[in-house]
Amino acid sequence: MVRLDKKAKRLYVLDTNVLIHDPAALYQFEEHDVVIPMTVLEELDKHKNGIREIARTARQISRTLSDLTSQVSFDEIQQGIPLPGSIGPTGRLRFLCYQDLKPIDNMEDSPDNRLLAETCRLRDERPDASVILVTKDINLRVKAAALKVPVEDYLNDRAFADSDAMIEGAKVYADAGTHGHGLWETLKVEVRVERVDHHTFYHLSGELPHDWHVGMLVSDSDNGADFEAIVREISPRRACLQLLTNYRHHAGVWGVHAHDSRQNFTLNLLMDPEIDLVTVAGSAGTGKTYMTLAAAFQQTLDSKRFERIVFTRAPIPMGEDIGFLPGTEEEKMSPWMGAFHDNMDNLLRDEKSGDSSWSDGATRSLIGSRVQIRSPTFMRGRTLSDTFLIIDEAQNFTPKQLKALVSRAGRNTKIVCLGNVGQIDTPYLTANTCGMAAVVERFRDWPHAGHVTLKSVERSRLALAAEELL
Repeated sequence: MVRLDKKAKRLYVLDTNVLIHDPAALYQFEEHDVVIPMTVLEELDKHKNGIREIARTARQISRTLSDLTSQVSFDEIQQGIPLPGSIGPTGRLRFLCYQDLKPIDNMEDSPDNRLLAETCRLRDERPDASVILVTKDINLRVKAAALKVPVEDYLNDRAFADSDAMIEGAKVYADAGTHGHGLWETLKVEVRVERVDHHTFYHLSGELPHDWHVGMLVSDSDNGADFEAIVREISPRRACLQLLTNYRHHAGVWGVHAHDSRQNFTLNLLMDPEIDLVTVAGSAGTGKTYMTLAAAFQQTLDSKRFERIVFTRAPIPMGEDIGFLPGTEEEKMSPWMGAFHDNMDNLLRDEKSGDSSWSDGATRSLIGSRVQIRSPTFMRGRTLSDTFLIIDEAQNFTPKQLKALVSRAGRNTKIVCLGNVGQIDTPYLTANTCGMAAVVERFRDWPHAGHVTLKSVERSRLALAAEELL
């Protein structure tokens, strides 16, 4: 590992993927200088054409660089352009251009290798500074380390420091009730119970746990809990909890019943009119899509709260062209909608086997008229009102892409993000930089959002064994 002089000035050389991932990365290095090599400018130029998200981002970065360079003289560009900052000292933006750049021995000519060569030469020319390459490309980081070039991942966009630190959205006090102590004795708080319009509220006062937040589950057991509530309000010494509806037995959602506290909490979040944004994380087979579709059908077809259900997911990283596929937008998305169709078939089969008014042959045609399958590519600029929007595989979106989808919400719209941060297919995204992690962390204190991480696998004993053993 290369050790850095903490007192020396730092020059951060940015790779193209850092700028594409976060167009504001130029302004995230405080008093240190940011260096953009000519190789990066050339790659941005190659990406600028088209309607894909990467092309829009490349054009945005180019406009930002153009604005910065147009306000200064050529001499000032050579000396470094001051980067605007809110408080304190700021760094400068520098461009790196070597007309006689020599490639590194035994390495083919490629953008990554040219970037390495430029960084190595800058390091040799500036022994007074710490030159650091910043890239989200894992292989490039390995190459740089092998050449003794200081290299870092871009960390500013991380929703949290540890991939295991994403909130679970639930706090279960399994020891409550043992040794004669109830939940309130375990928490060491005073309680006042209030009944308002068929809802039961618990007002707590005392020293509350520091990891509580609004929209989370508080329970005294994972299974068969006597107490399950959602945190509605919280301050350092006061909290208001609302008792949850029990969807385990008679009161199901479209024939779906909860098997444990987390599933019951999920159904409560999905059915709660006060919750506009729901994020549900969990491994394969935990019932994320199944419960979400049940709640969507219940509120669209039965209670008529919403007019339509819109289902979307990233077929490949958002913005890729699906035009080469034949058919309409829904037909183009069909190859990636297997999970949706499987869960819908299971829901209709369960409804048909029970006492349901939806068991006749007209069910599918009615559901088909209310359900829309949409590509995220064509969601830009739309306003979705009276809609239950389901975003599947949310972990494969960047924070910017997921923002573009969540901000589509209009009047009377509920958005549900489903995903598993341990199953990311998009290049350069990790469990703590993906869009789902960002949404969970940044909405954690918003009173109209809720998150839960499901634990138990319901698909089959084989799926459970695969999740544990593989």
